[in-house]
Amino acid sequence: MTVPSGSAAPTIAPPAITPAAIDVRGLVKRFGDKLVVNNVSIRVDTGAIYGFLGPNGSGKTTTIRLLCGLLTPDAGEGTCLGLNIRTHSALIKRQVGYMTQKFSFWEDLSIAENLDFVARMYGLTQRRRRVDDALERLGLANRRRQLAGELSGGWKQRLALAACILHEPKLLLLDEPTAGVDPKARREFWDEIHRLAADGLTVLVSTHYMDEAERCHEIAYIAYGTLMTHGPVERVIAGSGLHTRIVSGGDLARVEAALAGHAGVEMVAVFGSRLHVSGLDGAVLDAALAPWADGGNCRVTAADPTLEDVFIHLMNRSTDNFQ
Repeated sequence: MTVPSGSAAPTIAPPAITPAAIDVRGLVKRFGDKLVVNNVSIRVDTGAIYGFLGPNGSGKTTTIRLLCGLLTPDAGEGTCLGLNIRTHSALIKRQVGYMTQKFSFWEDLSIAENLDFVARMYGLTQRRRRVDDALERLGLANRRRQLAGELSGGWKQRLALAACILHEPKLLLLDEPTAGVDPKARREFWDEIHRLAADGLTVLVSTHYMDEAERCHEIAYIAYGTLMTHGPVERVIAGSGLHTRIVSGGDLARVEAALAGHAGVEMVAVFGSRLHVSGLDGAVLDAALAPWADGGNCRVTAADPTLEDVFIHLMNRSTDNFQ
């Protein structure tokens, strides 16, 4: 653009910077003499779906609760939704929707009655509109009079999610939300989570399902209170340093038995009619597999490691601090 002589150059506003929904540093939490969260620092962008993976009892849920002020850390600091996690916990809680593992609604009330009760507890205005909107959004409108106790796992899941978004939170916490739910219901649930995130809702979810983790924008792997890796799935896999070989044909049971405990072979797993063999040194893997490829009627091919390979690799390298 040409600026006329003597005129001031036009001012171009800098692009808007979206503040992080969560930005915490050095979080520590102990219960008695057990260190449950050990110096965890995490930043989550607004509108992101952030997944937490790790072994059972490794501190995932405790970490999530610390991130949003539901628990007070013994050390560390940070913000959630622009508010201090230590001093503004009550304000943060009003803007959070929390879906627990266990279905915790009244089974002798209908779907609509459950949602209306939740709306009353929050002291929401325009309860009828909010309930109707939630029913419509989660595909529950035709079942509004059905008792909650009569619902299958997938429909109970939808009811729980509808209750979580009634008060229009800015942050949604999901604690293993699809445990025991069939694959179709899980996929529909995740489609809705992505629609909510596209509208600006930030989502923290703990899961053991690798396909669900791959649907997150970023993931964090926590093992017994320690943040071992985090970032987009592709970067986590690439940063693992793992090499994987696929073995097919031949006597795979003998191959599996021979490779178990072999130097340089970190894991051997059966996937149908194939073996996944992984380790940190590709040359060592190839040497270990050479006898089977040359004279064992097996076919060995290189493959990218999966997120499950990385998950097992990290589990093998973590120490249970409760032992």
